[in-house]
Amino acid sequence: MNRNKNLQSNLIEQCKKNDSKAQMHLYDMYCKAMFNTAYSFTKDDMLAQDMMQEAFIKAFKKIDTYTGEATFGSWLKRIVINQCLDYIKKQKLETVDINDDVISLTEDEHWEVDQGISLQSIYNCIEQLPQKCKNVVKLYLLEGYDHQEVAQIMQISEISSRSQLSRGKSRLKELLIQNNYEN
Repeated sequence: MNRNKNLQSNLIEQCKKNDSKAQMHLYDMYCKAMFNTAYSFTKDDMLAQDMMQEAFIKAFKKIDTYTGEATFGSWLKRIVINQCLDYIKKQKLETVDINDDVISLTEDEHWEVDQGISLQSIYNCIEQLPQKCKNVVKLYLLEGYDHQEVAQIMQISEISSRSQLSRGKSRLKELLIQNNYEN
């Protein structure tokens, strides 16, 4: 593991010098994971590929800004997610306005899903959520970001992040129950 970290550090330093072989090596190391991240937002192979490619181009152009505070993979993942969210915003997808005046929300930390429900069913139900809720649910539940990070990525308040997550989880529960009884 230490060897991989040293290799990665060396590759990043070479990328900062515009070394195309080092860039290709980093690309090969991360392309599958970054494609999966992009696909989770776009649900389209070609579009996910485009988003991933654009994100890598941005990452290599801005690699001097990588400080090493976070892992390279998480830094790159944030770029991929932002690339996808920017694309979604540009497409002016239908969004639902959510009232940000919610003062307090109860945090449901022990949220569980019936074990009989498949992972694919959960993903399908997430895709049915309103766009803003869907993005927050994906970032929080699937990608593991906290509310502060979600707020930064989505350019919303933390209260809005919590509110959209709460609404998204409630709607997701309803959809899972409906789908479970229909199947």
